[in-house]
Amino acid sequence: MQIRRLAVTATALVSALTVTPQAFAGSGLAPVEYRPADHLTVTVADSGRAGVDDTYELYCHPASGDHPDAEEACDGLDELTTWGKEPFAPVRTGTRCTMQYGGPVSAHVHGRWAGRPVNASFNRENGCEMQRWDTLVPLLPRMSNQTQPV
Repeated sequence: MQIRRLAVTATALVSALTVTPQAFAGSGLAPVEYRPADHLTVTVADSGRAGVDDTYELYCHPASGDHPDAEEACDGLDELTTWGKEPFAPVRTGTRCTMQYGGPVSAHVHGRWAGRPVNASFNRENGCEMQRWDTLVPLLPRMSNQTQPV
């Protein structure tokens, strides 16, 4: 909890010290567009729901981009970001998972989060993958909890 607070405070400090475009007025210098370091591109496919399958850009600290729930997605990721845990980690090899099928939906997330590169794929092919997906809602869209046996 303290590490997360420290990270949020440091990010807020960096944001506060960022030069605004007004500071360049009349100087003859063009401002460089500021984009937060925490940037993710989320691509969702085969959800079977209108308006869900798309590619979204998400920037955090401050939250922006065209992600449909940018503020909530950033807050959720902040909650999951703790020292020693990887919110985008795949299911460990050898893990026993329930034989459930949550549909053909898939997602790919890439970019940078908390200073680290992210390149993760998600699906709902078994209980472990469904739980992994659900942990990242609202970064990933909420899907129906109805499952189909395999």
